[in-house]
Amino acid sequence: MSEGAVLHLKGRVLVGPDDVRDELWVVDGRVTFERPAMARDAMTVAGWVLPGLVDAHCHVGLDAHGPVDDATSEKQALTDRDAGTLLVRDAGSPSDTRWIDDRADLPRIIRAGRHIARTRRYIRNYAHEIEPEDLVAYVAQEARRGDGWVKLVGDWIDRSTGDLSACWPAGAVEAAIAEAHRLGARVTAHCFAEESLAPLVEAGIDCVEHATGLTEDTIPLFAERGVAIVPTLVNIATFPQLAAGGEAKFPRWADHMRRLHARRYDTVRAAHDAGVPVYAGTDAGGSLSHGLVADEVAELMKAGLSAVAALSATTWGAREWLGRPGLTEGAPADLVVYEADPRADVRVLAAPRLVVLRGRAIG
Repeated sequence: MSEGAVLHLKGRVLVGPDDVRDELWVVDGRVTFERPAMARDAMTVAGWVLPGLVDAHCHVGLDAHGPVDDATSEKQALTDRDAGTLLVRDAGSPSDTRWIDDRADLPRIIRAGRHIARTRRYIRNYAHEIEPEDLVAYVAQEARRGDGWVKLVGDWIDRSTGDLSACWPAGAVEAAIAEAHRLGARVTAHCFAEESLAPLVEAGIDCVEHATGLTEDTIPLFAERGVAIVPTLVNIATFPQLAAGGEAKFPRWADHMRRLHARRYDTVRAAHDAGVPVYAGTDAGGSLSHGLVADEVAELMKAGLSAVAALSATTWGAREWLGRPGLTEGAPADLVVYEADPRADVRVLAAPRLVVLRGRAIG
């Protein structure tokens, strides 16, 4: 499809969970539902159309060892794009990936800057490792570097106890979140354990990643405050393997990780049923490969979300949460076409028929 060509998509256009149209057009890279004058010359594709998928927890420019070169970052971004992920919330990366914004063939990225962790309390080479007295300054720095988000590491293994524990005193994290909000940024945090959650919510946090430690005591607090979670269930599936690898040194932690894994679906279902916003994220770019968003949506359904709710977690709802348009009149044409109805079987997300990014057909 050449630049300036008109694309006609017909069949079922899933504008929203309750808004289904028969067709749309892509003209000058934008969505329109009005038949254009040059419609006769349009390329027509039939199928089921969704807004470009969202991976709300991804890491471009990062692998298991730390920052990667631009060629590797490009490969990661292309893998996501070809899987239909056209919007990424990059939940922490030590690499400068701003050059991707100049590439019309790569997904759009919303960055959270670099992870901010407690000294020796996170994966080596990933984060700024600091102490609580420097937290506000580093949050301000990453708020200015990011695209409206900041990423904290909320808990990690405490070597003195051999188990997960909160990284930050309540006062420090409250001041840091207030500073991020003053600068117009939202704050999210990596959290596996139970005890770190309530202080973060009470400090005003906007989102929690993984959130495996949610319980019947903290779920109502999340729901009341409107704090979102991104469960990254494809990552949580690795907990037994992680536990086996660390059991000799940290047996208490290993047991804890197995218990969090065992109740992962119940945790997500209870949160969703209570009204906690849930979004799809894969945690790709650390130890996981990119392009897994379809697997994450299927995992959300295993946790008890309906097909429409699981789809919304990676399309309509996720885009609204991140402040990015979907299939609305005049919006940039970022969309994916499928052979069958994803509401009937979300597994079709794994095989896009056509990806359209910035109005151009990719494949």
